[in-house]
Amino acid sequence: MRLLLTVIFLTHASFGAAADLSLLKQDGVVALMRHALAPGTGDPAGFELGECSTQRNLDDRGRAQARRTGEALRDAGVTFDHVWTSQWCRSRDTARLMDMGEVVEKPPLNSFFGGQGDRARQTAETRALIAALPPDARLLIVTHQVNITALTGRAVRSGEIIVTRRTEDGLRPVGRISIDR
Repeated sequence: MRLLLTVIFLTHASFGAAADLSLLKQDGVVALMRHALAPGTGDPAGFELGECSTQRNLDDRGRAQARRTGEALRDAGVTFDHVWTSQWCRSRDTARLMDMGEVVEKPPLNSFFGGQGDRARQTAETRALIAALPPDARLLIVTHQVNITALTGRAVRSGEIIVTRRTEDGLRPVGRISIDR
């Protein structure tokens, strides 16, 4: 199987040239990944947080995507000091299948799509959790489109990573990574 790795540096609102994974090796990086492919939108009626059978989950393509992404990162020597995820099964499964370290669930990373949570509160709590880490800690967060957009102002595809740097005002996007077949 051949992998295509795309890394794009962000400068202002435009995209720059492709690069390697060195962005993820820098001290203090925060990598925000949308869970891998999970067909559909939102969650079915009757959704229960602790019951995966009631949720929209990764399909075979999503599980393979998560494994390939983790493999590509490990092969490039990328490591993280912390791996956080939402409590939704598709995010937890993505993080676990990537095999980048111990996966810790953080409720503020739960989706607030369709009014399921509180965007302002969860975004503020996520920022506070990040700010509490040592400045040089490298963090991988696996969460949902709405959470990533709230933190960065950027949209993200399934399985895509927005690479950010911490600032006094929050997170500043510096790159995008997408690992495809």
